[in-house]
Amino acid sequence: MAAPALVALAHGSRDPRSAATIKALVAEVKTMRPDLRIETAFLDLAKPSFDTVVDRLVKAGFDEIVVVPLLLTEAFHAKVDVPSAVAAATERHEGLKIRATRVLGMEAAFLEVLDVRLREALKEARVRELDALVLAAAGSSDPLANQAVARLARTWGTRHKLPVTAAFASAAPPAAGEAVRAFRAEGRRHIAVASFFLAPGTLPDRAAELAVEAGAVAVSEPLGAHPEVARVILARYAVGAVELVPV
Repeated sequence: MAAPALVALAHGSRDPRSAATIKALVAEVKTMRPDLRIETAFLDLAKPSFDTVVDRLVKAGFDEIVVVPLLLTEAFHAKVDVPSAVAAATERHEGLKIRATRVLGMEAAFLEVLDVRLREALKEARVRELDALVLAAAGSSDPLANQAVARLARTWGTRHKLPVTAAFASAAPPAAGEAVRAFRAEGRRHIAVASFFLAPGTLPDRAAELAVEAGAVAVSEPLGAHPEVARVILARYAVGAVELVPV
């Protein structure tokens, strides 16, 4: 019996850099598990759509699919969009079983990736000293999602023994620029910003722009196609595949 197919389901963006990064990340997953059928799909604004990918897998003979949402918080897309897409696909194909896993979320492993990306940014900016950090994320109207980002920021700050503030590109204060200015008002001058986004796009660009305008000495790239992120995707898939097994 074939293992369930894995669909890595991203939100989607009009920015071509976003889809390219997601596809590079999924390519990293494929190198780790060449035995699995792995597909990339998008909820909106990019192709292929989730429906297109599901139809392709059903045509290829798959009757079990594990969907791993490539999202960093349990916000609206995770709670509404993903379940709706899964329900619609299941209804279209009789006998098809689809299991959506938890989102990628706030994995401790991502702190390693944040460090890698920040070191790259500091090296490029030739910065050797830091006295504060800002963790910039998308932001959500769901306060629990924002609180999860704030908890990750505190853990990251403790790790580096530096004060850290979570900032948000939309839906919640403070913005990245505000967070940088608040630290500068305390007399701190070497403030770096880490981009807690999965891929490039409008929101990370805006966060970076505001941070630099406010005086940040460096802003990192998003997490991107890093092996640690790929491993988390496979860990989510493993749980989802077990949950598909009849008790």
